[in-house]
Amino acid sequence: MFNFLRRLCLATAISASFSVPALATSTNTQPLFNSLSRAAPKLNPQALQQALNAMQCALNSGAAQAQRLAVIDYSEPSTARRLWIFDLQKQTLLLHDLVAHGNKSGENFATRFSNRIGSYQSSLGLFRTQESYQGSHGYSLRMDGLEPGVNDLARERAIVIHGADYVNPLWSQRQGRIGRSQGCPAVRPEIARRVIDKLKGGQFMYSWYPDRRLAKSSAYLNCQPQQVARILAANDR
Repeated sequence: MFNFLRRLCLATAISASFSVPALATSTNTQPLFNSLSRAAPKLNPQALQQALNAMQCALNSGAAQAQRLAVIDYSEPSTARRLWIFDLQKQTLLLHDLVAHGNKSGENFATRFSNRIGSYQSSLGLFRTQESYQGSHGYSLRMDGLEPGVNDLARERAIVIHGADYVNPLWSQRQGRIGRSQGCPAVRPEIARRVIDKLKGGQFMYSWYPDRRLAKSSAYLNCQPQQVARILAANDR
């Protein structure tokens, strides 16, 4: 219990130590933020605001419109439901459930993140979902990381959404956390098809953690349209 409280206080302190970068465009995300906050009051407002800022910057820089947005709050423990999926048109919450992190990212709390092949760590930042397929984990969903040096090796690392038996709240009772992946945001098998069908085909996903370096360096959070447009163009090739 002491370790849990210590980690929780640390995450809260880090989160409070910096402000969310403003969206450097004329588009105001505040109405959407307000609607989604009401739909998901337990979602950290900084996580939601950064997700919306990054997504809006991508849209303003030429990315195709999406129908849905997934947000993962990695400041929450793995035992908490830290995956949210929103319908952007209806501005409603479609799903709120468990999601795993990489086995080298931490125990119950993810504290280490990587873009490196073979790191077995989760990656942060903005992703665009792509095609579904049948693989070694069954029905799965490929994604492309949109942030150079942060998550852009997601496809090479085979970072995909898939169902996994170890994403199970019963594991929490035995070992204080759910099972971990090799970096994939794995979900419960019972909801895997629903999650994948909601997210496949060009939706946005944002993986969040109160990371100062990403907040300062991300081309999306600090909306740099020319750089983002080049990234998107390279990703489409």
